[in-house]
Amino acid sequence: MPLKAVILIGGPQKGTRFRPLSFEVPKPLFPVAGVPMVQHHIEACAKVPGVKEILLMGFYQPHEALSRFLVSAQQEFKIPIRYLQEYAALGTGGGIYHFRDQILSGGAEAFFVLNADVCSEFPLQEMLEFRQQHGDAHSFVILGTTANRTQALNYGCIVANADTQEVQHYVEKPSTFVSEIINCGIYLFTPAIFQHIGEVFQRNQQELVLCPYLGPLRKAALFSAPLLASLRLPLSRSLLPTHPHSAQDKGLSEPITWECSAPPPALCTSQPVTCHLCHHPSKNPAVQGCITHIPACTGWGSCTINFWLRAYFSWQSPIPLLRWVSVGLGRPSLTAGAILTFGKKCMAREESSNGWQRAEVIRLEQDVFTALAGSGKLYVYKTDGFWSQIKSAGSAIYASRLYLNQYSKSHPERLAQNKPGGPIIRGNVYIHPTASIDSTAVLGPNVSIGEGVTVGAGVRVRESIVLHGASLHDHTCVLNTIVGWDSTIGRWARVEGTPSDPNPNDPYAKIDSETLFRDGRLTPSITILGCSVTIPAEVVILNSIVLPHKELSRSYKNQIIL
Repeated sequence: MPLKAVILIGGPQKGTRFRPLSFEVPKPLFPVAGVPMVQHHIEACAKVPGVKEILLMGFYQPHEALSRFLVSAQQEFKIPIRYLQEYAALGTGGGIYHFRDQILSGGAEAFFVLNADVCSEFPLQEMLEFRQQHGDAHSFVILGTTANRTQALNYGCIVANADTQEVQHYVEKPSTFVSEIINCGIYLFTPAIFQHIGEVFQRNQQELVLCPYLGPLRKAALFSAPLLASLRLPLSRSLLPTHPHSAQDKGLSEPITWECSAPPPALCTSQPVTCHLCHHPSKNPAVQGCITHIPACTGWGSCTINFWLRAYFSWQSPIPLLRWVSVGLGRPSLTAGAILTFGKKCMAREESSNGWQRAEVIRLEQDVFTALAGSGKLYVYKTDGFWSQIKSAGSAIYASRLYLNQYSKSHPERLAQNKPGGPIIRGNVYIHPTASIDSTAVLGPNVSIGEGVTVGAGVRVRESIVLHGASLHDHTCVLNTIVGWDSTIGRWARVEGTPSDPNPNDPYAKIDSETLFRDGRLTPSITILGCSVTIPAEVVILNSIVLPHKELSRSYKNQIIL
């Protein structure tokens, strides 16, 4: 079966919690366990039989480091790898919908979608086999794992049938407990997913037509009858609707006419307003369309908004955009609260896109999965393997530990061994072949030494990542730290951070999302040295973040050094 893989790598506006490390390279290229973060994803995809192409998708500008990586990865894994640049941040669903022709080219019958900021065993082959056993040819699979009840609130929560694993309910970051099964950000789709994303895209387009007319409403905290009466919409605007009357004539475009059962004054109150849709509402219980003219309501300017809102959205839609309440077949009721909801939605869309209204911004989790849940088309494959997000620098050290542990099975050649004349290795350690390590140095566990690194005599490194070109002078101690590119740590200096690991006594604990400040103080976390930082001899740097190109002259504790 022809397959493809899509890896969502985001862009420079994302991953701000990864600074200052993301100043130098795109976050997906940051080395985790000795190789770029996204290389773990590519390697997993390349192992799946039938994967013909891997597409990286994001909104990074053309980048020399990214281009070099793509060329190198193609040569290593013998598979076509391309980067598709979005013109703006389109969300997890908007990007794949925008490039759907590229994804489907070559006759791909299914494709994986992976978020680049997760680390996992990537059980992709198992997901394929699961779909063949549980779903039909057009079903979709989410990779899920178990979290504890408290931390599950930080992720997308999945309620699934215990026997079939069909997703019955999906909530992204709920405010109260929903389920212990969480979304891992790894999916298996068929081309049928684009139909569901396209429906969201069309709804977004329809919303954006109405949003400019809600100016008087957006700035109001409460919506009263006078405010509603002040709203006017042009009745002559043609919107070319799609108006399916029945299963036989779906797609037929024609205007919608209305018959209102309430007198004009009642339409501008907070009482429910009942209207019949089309000539035969009983035959058309879930119509979605647009109004091109309203003969019966011309001149009721303040009431026109009611008809336009209802005309755009089906009250039987699985996504309650306007919170319609059905009162009998084909008889919706609308209150001022529905307009309040819509006004907030317009405002949120403008704010989320920095003043630009984009119908293309679509989120798989909130916009698509929520609607698909309970439809019999979405399933969850629960994995017992390791999984973690990589949102912050502290989580990169934890992810490095998980991958280094996996290397003992998948890539034992990448793990350093104790050898005569070599450094002392404790636990899992990666050392780049070009690194120069003194034989008296002690490394590990969970240490990654990058290209061209120099480690002097008596140096102790534990739970740390040392990046390209760094130099650790004699007898330095580096614990729970990321040492940036070309940085230098002087003799007898101590650079230490506080680990942010999950609770080791809870098998379902995940790494917590760190907040930079707590109670007005810097939250103790790992120490980060940006690129080209110089630490003098015999100083202590504890729980601090040092921005690039700084030359320190003394000790620091719990500070951001600008």
